[in-house]
Amino acid sequence: MTRPLDSLRPHFYKARPLGAVLLALWAAASGAEVVNGAQLPDGAQKVGENRYRASRDFEATLDYYKTVYPSSSYPRRSIVNQPGVKAVHITNPSGKNFEGLNIYEANEEVRIYVVPLQGAAKPAKKDAKPVRKTK
Repeated sequence: MTRPLDSLRPHFYKARPLGAVLLALWAAASGAEVVNGAQLPDGAQKVGENRYRASRDFEATLDYYKTVYPSSSYPRRSIVNQPGVKAVHITNPSGKNFEGLNIYEANEEVRIYVVPLQGAAKPAKKDAKPVRKTK
């Protein structure tokens, strides 16, 4: 619905989808990398398959994931009980793309492991020609 503005012009005001445009620009500018559907913090470096080194300390990385994946929707649990090692598992309740995230600190380094789906089957290799048995 359009309403006249308090102006001398006889034109009507139309609300523009400015919020959606700003949100899209913010998401593009943030540069957050997404791996298998899991979002990684800025500055994360790949160190292996599904393994990343965070550029922040452990507490800052957990704070980042509290905003990206709120604890009310994404349950968390401690997974290591050793002195000098901190580790938290964030479960993905939807089960789409990834099972969860493991965030851990060891040797003064913070790592993130994207836990892949267990039921994800790898595609079978196709042979060029089928093998026929002869009698």
